[in-house]
Amino acid sequence: MSAVMTPLLQWRPSLLQDVDALLALEQRLYSHPWTHANFVDSLTAEHWAWQAGLPQPGPALAMYWLAMPVLDELHLLNLAVHPDYWGQGLARLGLDHLTQLALRGGMNEVWLEVRESNVRAQALYGRYGFSLVGRRRAYYPAGLLPGSTREDALLMRKPLRSDS
Repeated sequence: MSAVMTPLLQWRPSLLQDVDALLALEQRLYSHPWTHANFVDSLTAEHWAWQAGLPQPGPALAMYWLAMPVLDELHLLNLAVHPDYWGQGLARLGLDHLTQLALRGGMNEVWLEVRESNVRAQALYGRYGFSLVGRRRAYYPAGLLPGSTREDALLMRKPLRSDS
């Protein structure tokens, strides 16, 4: 796929040479970040990996998302926005970008898992049209709740076409 422009954001596919920057942002944001190997695996597989920057000044990597196509579905694996840009609508723009590419790629729906404790992300996905369709028990390692060792994931789905 070629680079796509989204208002304010300059999108381009993520490449293996971007792993260190992706990993640095991932480690800054998440209590249980992806590993270097997770990023390499995603970038060398048939996954879709995109990142965006904003005009300088500011961090060069504003956000990224990674998704895995499965038949006519797209599974959002990871979406991250640099904390300097939180609250500015970049996550929504990232979902817009993902949705546009998914529709162009013939996808009928997008699926994702989100930590049960991540109510901010759940609210974002809900506003964007994702609905709760299930739960994956003890899906994530070392939950943030006191005394827990695993945390449930909420499974969410967004149809992209009226017939899906």
